[in-house]
Amino acid sequence: MGNTQDDECETKPATNVRDAAEEDTSTMAAFQLLFPLLVSCVAASAHPPRHLPACQVVQMDVFCSDLSLRSAPVDLPRGVQTLDLSRNQVQNLTRETLAYHTGFRHLNLHSNNIHFIQPGLFKDMTDLKVLDLSRNHLNVFALSKINIGPLTAVESLDLSSNGLYTGMSDYFLADSPSLENLSLNGNSITKIAQNTFSGSSSLRKIGLHNNVILEIEDGAFDSLNRLTELDLSKNSITCITDFNLCNLKVLNLSKNSMELFQSATSADYYNLLSLDLSENKMLYFPRLPRNNRLEHLDVSRNQLQSVNVTGTPEKKAFFSHLRYLDMSYNQLKSIPECFFYCMASLEVLNVSNNCISSFSVTNEGLLRTVKIINLSHNSLQSLTFGENTLQSLEELVLHGNDLATLDHGIFQRLPSIKHLQLQQNNLQICSSDQNHQDPPGCVSFASIPNLQYLDLSENNVRTLPANVFSNTPLTLLDLSLNPGLDMDKDSLSGLEHSLVHLLLRENNISSLNTDLSSLRSLKHIDLSTNQLTALPMWNKDSSIESLNLQNNHLVTLEYSTMLALEHSLKTLYMGSNPLSCCSNLDFLHMVQNSAVVVPDIETVTCVHEEYSEPVNIEKVTQEMCHTSGVQNYVIAVLVIGLVAVIVSVLLVKCCRSRKPKHNRSFNA
Repeated sequence: MGNTQDDECETKPATNVRDAAEEDTSTMAAFQLLFPLLVSCVAASAHPPRHLPACQVVQMDVFCSDLSLRSAPVDLPRGVQTLDLSRNQVQNLTRETLAYHTGFRHLNLHSNNIHFIQPGLFKDMTDLKVLDLSRNHLNVFALSKINIGPLTAVESLDLSSNGLYTGMSDYFLADSPSLENLSLNGNSITKIAQNTFSGSSSLRKIGLHNNVILEIEDGAFDSLNRLTELDLSKNSITCITDFNLCNLKVLNLSKNSMELFQSATSADYYNLLSLDLSENKMLYFPRLPRNNRLEHLDVSRNQLQSVNVTGTPEKKAFFSHLRYLDMSYNQLKSIPECFFYCMASLEVLNVSNNCISSFSVTNEGLLRTVKIINLSHNSLQSLTFGENTLQSLEELVLHGNDLATLDHGIFQRLPSIKHLQLQQNNLQICSSDQNHQDPPGCVSFASIPNLQYLDLSENNVRTLPANVFSNTPLTLLDLSLNPGLDMDKDSLSGLEHSLVHLLLRENNISSLNTDLSSLRSLKHIDLSTNQLTALPMWNKDSSIESLNLQNNHLVTLEYSTMLALEHSLKTLYMGSNPLSCCSNLDFLHMVQNSAVVVPDIETVTCVHEEYSEPVNIEKVTQEMCHTSGVQNYVIAVLVIGLVAVIVSVLLVKCCRSRKPKHNRSFNA
């Protein structure tokens, strides 16, 4: 017992020393915590807060952003509900900083230098609903390991771009029972722990975009029964193997390093409406819940090589609600028709920028509701649409496939088609004349009752026969970049009352045989980068509003033609033409004095015989040409006068030389 007592006596001094050390540590921690407050008080006394006149007051809302303030004005109105102190120089957030007001409903403090928050500051703010602390230095405050709560009534909290890393968000979320909307975007969080959101069970929306998240612990979101929107984009997540958030409606996992996405094997009904898995490294199509109501699925910019159509019906997911599917920028080589069997509501299908060589829809029951199909930039060699298929299709994008042959009437089978993008292929156009010998594999564009937009640029089209668009109400026709295009004089016949936009740029056209004056609805025409030496003929009934004549060989413009356009023309492009200054005075006067806008007028020049360099058309005056004319007239008169004098002298000499000489005699 004695030894025990001696031991106790001997340990007492050590205990006292430890207690003293702990007391010193606590004192030091308290001093470190209170030091910023002391500094803020000194700074406040040295820099008294600005008064209210610098701020804007709207009823009970005060806006003081961008005023270099260190604290709120001292004369805030009693009962102020909104205070905006964003983009100022607030460093320490204290009661004094907020002028001792506690009745705020909306407090905006983003883009300051806040690195200290007074403990318990928000305890009495029982009406505070929205708190924005984004773009500050709250990582410094988090080092003190002190909770800022309670945030009794706060429903929206923005902590984005604060340099927070793993575990630091806990000090802001530990006691926020009403929090629904949370932003932690743009921080340095690497891990979502199981208890990260344990103090915020009412969360509905969480933003974790642009962090460095590598790991999500099991059950991290399980307690959030109300969570409907989760943004985990731009992180470092590699796989999701057991997705089980049944109540979630929107999930964004784009821009990660995802290689696999699998849902938990369950008969539960999932409420997920939108899933974004774009810009990842997935090799396989995601395995989604069998019972789902997914409407929007984006798996673009991955490494998909095939779509998964195997498996028993009991395990396969049904996509009966899916409306939007994006699989662009992958490595798909084919898409079997059976892949679409369970997509009864699909409206938009994007499979552009893959390696697909063949695409067909032959079953009447498939893709009945699809409105847009994008197959651009693939390796298509075969395209097949069966009778009575794709009855709702309105837009078909096929550009960049180098298609050379298609079924003659493939587009006539699409009764709702409005937009056809066929640029960058190698298609030839069939004639509407049955007696005409058409090239093999040509495509017909006649009698497509709803087609309004047709792009045939860069197709190496050589000839455009007559009436090729008859009974097709096109409003836009692009035939650009078909060098050597030969247009029949009636090739646009049938478009007189529908065509509004006509593009014929870069076709090496030297003259237009086609009568454009008959196109009464034509408003915009692009004839740039050709070899035109004369304008097409138009009359006073023309509706042309925009005309592009850049990069042609125009020297003289028919004034009567330009006069016919003047009443409707609004925009004219004329640059890079060898115009003559003095042969186009009427046209230049019209441009200088009418309401016609010439956007490239600074580059529009003309040639004047007295100037070595081209002259900008804005600087051309009638005097420049009249002076030149008078000088030429004077010179001509002088020359004629001189010639007349010379001729007169010569005539006089000639007459004298021919006058008879009389003999004179003298008698002695």
